[in-house]
Amino acid sequence: PYYVDINQNLFLQAYLHSSDPNLVLFLDTCVTSPTPYNSTAVTYDIIRNGCVRDSTYATYYSPHRHILRFKFKALQFVWSNPVVYLRCELKVCRAYDYSSRCYQGCVNRPKREASS
Repeated sequence: PYYVDINQNLFLQAYLHSSDPNLVLFLDTCVTSPTPYNSTAVTYDIIRNGCVRDSTYATYYSPHRHILRFKFKALQFVWSNPVVYLRCELKVCRAYDYSSRCYQGCVNRPKREASS
């Protein structure tokens, strides 16, 4: 566990361990939840499908494509659970492959309509 105070900035770094210099990292989704498992639990989106959902989120410069740096403020869920779990999904792509997910940025997927 990592202990922080409410509204304290959390600074994170993801590092891709690879000898291939032509790979790039992309933070696709990052959510917090009061449970450690991806079930039907309520989540709070920091980033979803590459779209920033939390106003405290910010990225930081990295001199390398295989290192991703970002921050956001710690939060607490309303129902007094003192533990919050963080789950992030990253994509690894070829550098300069502009058709890859890493270069698409924010993708707002429309909700499907339920038919009768």
